[in-house]
Amino acid sequence: MTHPISQSILRGASNFRDIGGYKTVSGARVRHGRVYRSDHLGGLTQFDLAILQSLPLTHSIDFRGVVERGAQQYEIPGTTVVSLPIEPTAAKKVLQLVENGYQPADSEVVEIMCETYRGFVHDQAATFGQFFRILLTHTTPIVFHCTAGKDRTGFAAALLLSAMGVDRDTVMEDYLLSNTLYRRDPALEGQGPSNVLSVLWQVQPAFLQAAFDAVDSRFGGVSQYLTGHVGMTGQELDQLWDALLVK
Repeated sequence: MTHPISQSILRGASNFRDIGGYKTVSGARVRHGRVYRSDHLGGLTQFDLAILQSLPLTHSIDFRGVVERGAQQYEIPGTTVVSLPIEPTAAKKVLQLVENGYQPADSEVVEIMCETYRGFVHDQAATFGQFFRILLTHTTPIVFHCTAGKDRTGFAAALLLSAMGVDRDTVMEDYLLSNTLYRRDPALEGQGPSNVLSVLWQVQPAFLQAAFDAVDSRFGGVSQYLTGHVGMTGQELDQLWDALLVK
């Protein structure tokens, strides 16, 4: 692994980590202590709050949908929470099939997840544009998260690291760390066959690759996607590089 991490630094969040330290193709490195990714922050302890305040974390970008946010609310003193909701359609779709008496094969669940990631690319570009601009506007430590910190957060991290010039193999390694770090929570998963829940609550290379394939085939690559469909300007990307890279 390029950036080995054995555990989250927080007790009440299992998939919290700094995305800094990765080397870019140009030889720069992503700045440490600037951007963090996580699963939901609804179970933070006093120990965790002290760590986040010491970073000092100033903004938390929450990709969770309305119901998710209501079920796992949180407050971090001194931190502004910004909601950029992306509703969790994949789990809802699969669990609805199960409730209707149909048990999808693993391959069908995988394809539903892949389609979800293609949807991130095509349908959520404006949301990720807002995400990038928050990072650009606030040059202070920021965390972004969803419920498990693996899909919406995983794609956002992959897009950001790719924009910074980190190669795709390394981006994929960071993405797959969620399988090591995230502690699955039965209370959040819903009811369903174990094989179905296993696919839904872990990550596979095929999921992220489906998003990259959509970016490449329709937009010609990450740079063109960001300056086209996402709506960033070249100047904004340059400013983001200056803010997040150490040469």
